[in-house]
Amino acid sequence: MNILITGGAGFIGSHVVRRFLKFYPNYNIINFDKLTYAGNLSNLKDVEDNPKYTFFKGDICSLDDVTNAFKIHNITHVIHLAAESHVDRSIEGPLEFAMTNVVGTLNLLSVAKSFWNEGEHVFHHVSTDEVYGSLGEEGLFMETTPYDPRSPYSASKASSDHFVSAFYHTYGFPIKMSNCSNNYGSHHFPEKLIPLMIGNIVNMKPLPVYGKGDNIRDWLWVEDHASAIDAIFHKGKIGESYNVGGLNEWRNIDLVNFLCDLLDKKLNRESGTSASLITYVKDRAGHDQRYAIDASKISAELGWKPSIKFEEGLEKTVDWYLNNQDWVDEVTSGAYQDYYKKMYS
Repeated sequence: MNILITGGAGFIGSHVVRRFLKFYPNYNIINFDKLTYAGNLSNLKDVEDNPKYTFFKGDICSLDDVTNAFKIHNITHVIHLAAESHVDRSIEGPLEFAMTNVVGTLNLLSVAKSFWNEGEHVFHHVSTDEVYGSLGEEGLFMETTPYDPRSPYSASKASSDHFVSAFYHTYGFPIKMSNCSNNYGSHHFPEKLIPLMIGNIVNMKPLPVYGKGDNIRDWLWVEDHASAIDAIFHKGKIGESYNVGGLNEWRNIDLVNFLCDLLDKKLNRESGTSASLITYVKDRAGHDQRYAIDASKISAELGWKPSIKFEEGLEKTVDWYLNNQDWVDEVTSGAYQDYYKKMYS
């Protein structure tokens, strides 16, 4: 089995690569990544000498790159994670999101279809709960929830989902899909809420909170997400979609306060020191109020469930960032540095 994992040098992708190499030593894992600002081979230093692991630098927007990867490595399966994923960035530049998330996905589908004439294959497309839009105070996103994307990012992911589904219905192409809630954990690029707050608390910088901080998100530990992808890839039904959630709904402001208290203790600061850094900023355009996943389908059919409580996962995450400041310094330097300072300093 030769598995192409797109975006394998990124946050979620690196955890999936590592998991598959650990639990499936007979698989050949090909990490296909463009190495944009959010993709970093240092995320996988611990596996780079594994004989079953290969890195292929390529752009999913390039048909030639995708075709060459399939030819050279005889790709039999795909786990597609490569994407532009930051909502703020999508508001500033939606075209890049349409190209990567829509055209890139279509390229992968088209090339895989042209190569897979016989045999057993799987194209697992990983997406987001943001395609469903925004919830009120009650209710959960189910696999049957109508799509209602509210940002350029979620619109691009919704479009890619529809193309994947269309290939199944039109061509009988062997797809599986999953839509996950917000991930957190190690190796998360510092533009996202949790690693951003950890870094700013450590460095005593302002903690920017959109609006009133009352937006609600369901948080999923990245290693639990990797195990869900594993379960869907191996046991999920062709043509089916699975929602993956952490069953952890938190208001943003409560999450930030929790991190402040946790880091004050770990850094031996007086209680309340970090919370004094909280700064409320103008709300993001089209900011969805609440996301929450119904993960009963994947639980009932595949036996998957989250393995860790949010508070425990957060402490593990905080400890990783405190112990890996060199990694943080590396990924926030260079071309991204000016943007990072502009948006979050």
